[in-house]
Parts: sequence; C-alpha cells; structure tokens
Amino acid sequence: MENTEQQKHRQETARKQINTIPIPHFKTYGKQDLLSLTHIRKFETKLGERIRVAENAQDLEQSIKDTEAEYVILGIPEDLGIKANGHTGGADTAWIPFLQAFLNIQSNDFLEGSNLMLLGNFDFGDIQYLIENNALGDTEKLEAYRHAVTVVDEEVEWLVKMITSCQKIPIVIGGGHNNAYPLIKGAAKGLHKAGLLQLAQINAVNLDAHTDYRPMEGRHSGNAFRYAEEDGYLQKYCVIGVHENYIPQNIWLDIVNNPFIDLISYEDIFILEKKNFIQAVAHATGFTEDNHTGLEIDLDSIENVLSSAASPAGMSLLHARQFVTFAATDSKIAYLHICEGATHLRDGRKYEMAGKLISYLVSDFVKARE
Repeated sequence: MENTEQQKHRQETARKQINTIPIPHFKTYGKQDLLSLTHIRKFETKLGERIRVAENAQDLEQSIKDTEAEYVILGIPEDLGIKANGHTGGADTAWIPFLQAFLNIQSNDFLEGSNLMLLGNFDFGDIQYLIENNALGDTEKLEAYRHAVTVVDEEVEWLVKMITSCQKIPIVIGGGHNNAYPLIKGAAKGLHKAGLLQLAQINAVNLDAHTDYRPMEGRHSGNAFRYAEEDGYLQKYCVIGVHENYIPQNIWLDIVNNPFIDLISYEDIFILEKKNFIQAVAHATGFTEDNHTGLEIDLDSIENVLSSAASPAGMSLLHARQFVTFAATDSKIAYLHICEGATHLRDGRKYEMAGKLISYLVSDFVKARE
C-alpha cells in the first residue's frame, strides 16, 4: 500500500501532468453538463441520457481508450480563422444550439446513443478578447488573428491526434474552416501512430461553395487545404459544389494542374447537369478511396444557411444529408467536420435553425455507419 508521502507525490505528479497538457483552452464535459441541456420526459429517452462522457477528465487519453463509444464529439466554437480571412465573425455561435438539438434527439432503434462520447469544447475567448482590445487598426488585427489561428491549430491537432491514435472517429463541430488543417494533420499523425497508415497522409472530400485553397499568406479559414497539402499531410483532395463565380483564376490553374486535386462545380451538377448529385459524390469517394478520408461539410454550401459566406444559391439540406450518408458508407473515415455555420453573425443577421441542421447531419453520419 502507498504511504501518505507516496500518495502526495503521485497526486502532485498527476497535477503537473494535467497542467502541462497542451490544450489549455479545452473544457471537458461531465454527465451533468449533458443532462442540463437535455429535456427529460417521462416514457422517453433522449440521446443526452445515453451519450458517454470522459470518465476521467485528468486522463483524457485513457478515458478515450477505455470507452466503448466509437465516435468522439467535440466543438471548436471560434471565428478567429474567419476574421483572419477578412470575413464576418459569428461561427462561434452554433455549438451550443447544436448541443441543445442533438442531445434532445430521441434514443431509439435508429440511433441509440451509447456509441457516442461527448468530450467537450475549446474556448479561445481569451485570445479574441486580447486582440479586440489591444490590436490597433484593421491590418494589425488581421495579422494578430492569423497568428492566433496557429495557436488553435496546435491545440486541435494535439487532441485529434490523440483521439485517432485510440482508433476513434472524431466528429468536430466548428468554428471556421481553418480547422480542416489541424484535423487533417492530427488525424494523419494519429492514424499513423495507431499503425493504420504507413505514411502520415490522408485524403479529404469537401462539400463546399469554395475550394479553401488560397495561398499560404498566414493561416485563415480560406487556406486550410493548401497548408495541409504543402506540409505533406493531405494526399488527395476533392471538392464538390464549388461555385465557379468564386474560384480565383490562380487557384483554378493550381487545381487543374494537380493530379491529386479534383473539383466538381455547382454549375456542373445543377446547371449543366453533367453529373447528378449522387454521381458527383460517388466520383469524390472513388477518387479518395485509396486512403482514410476526412469528410468536410462547409455550411455555406447549403442555400440560405447563415455563415460568413452565405449564399442565395446553393445545395439543399437534403443534398447535404445525402452527401454525409453516402460518403459515410463509401469511405474509410478519418473524421467528420461540420463548420462555418452560425446562429447569428456580428453584423446582426440571425438563423435559429443552424443547431438543428447540424444535428441532422451528425445523426445521419452515425446512422449510416451503424
């Protein structure tokens, strides 16, 4: 048995290890956190009553290894990357509405819930506050936001690497599309560590109105896939639904001259009808079938959904649900990432259905794989 001094030493060692975990902005959830957002009703069971949490917040890796859940849900409610791209903030507002909708889905034979773990969420509000109150002028703010995104990158990569190395599938709700970079990087490293990849490289399929393949001008929401490819973590990349009006010519030339990148435009599918939507998705999953693949859904691809790049022309929610269902069953999944949605933007625009919309996509993904 341990004596008192040994116990104190062990506790102090554990405390130091906790304080040195490189994700100081991450908050884990307990069961009571889930139940506080779950509307308990007699004769019914909701997902919030079934979903698992980390049993030991002081040892996340062991908790993730030990859980019987296959999917680990986490939130990155930030808009630093969007502001670093010169767009309107607000993507930090969808996480809590998502939880309120998702935790109150009925637990039933279609989706029971115990195969899910809700880990927690990042909170980078201190960085946001520091920039807003100290940066002088728009140029200095832009540079500060781009530097701040690198802090987000490091913490997200670390956590996703840990989850995937335990052979669990992260389901990540954003936040800006800047987070695709640390997701790709972290998943590639984690799957390599788990012995599932010879090289730390994965593929990605992105349902998006934009390529997010802008130049490496400092990290922001518009260049995650460029950084991931240049750093060697992204092997193949296919984008579905890109609006031709918003493809810069230099990016278009980069893509058509790169055999590892493919693109099917919105116009090719819905205007010129070269392929129908399911054929486009099948093309993308076929293009990336040789490796583990991250699934990306940018909510600005869906018509009239609030985001920093909201559009009156886009896909329907039905198309997004078909995409996630088809791709979930036709790909070797590395992770699912749903980003850019907002319930309200800094300019005052509001959209109350964002949380429920995201909850449909997450439940479709899990049900398809189940």
